[in-house]
Amino acid sequence: MCRLFKWAFAVAYLAALFLLAVGTWGWFGAERDPLSGVFLILLGLPWNLFIDSFGEGSPAVLAALAPALNLAILFSICSALRRRRTT
Repeated sequence: MCRLFKWAFAVAYLAALFLLAVGTWGWFGAERDPLSGVFLILLGLPWNLFIDSFGEGSPAVLAALAPALNLAILFSICSALRRRRTT
């Protein structure tokens, strides 16, 4: 079950990155949409709530990388659970 959940999250993250790119650069004839990154914000919670504390640097890049932190946490939890079951 853990494997399914972490890979589903990874696919959702890649889909959200793709939608951000489509909405940002207008690929495939789509109009530019300022809300194209909303799915990345949802997938990156709660880390996106702390982005304002980093200042004016590059909040868009940090918002796009926040789901990767959640994905890394999922992978580490699943590997710890797998190791615990084998011991």
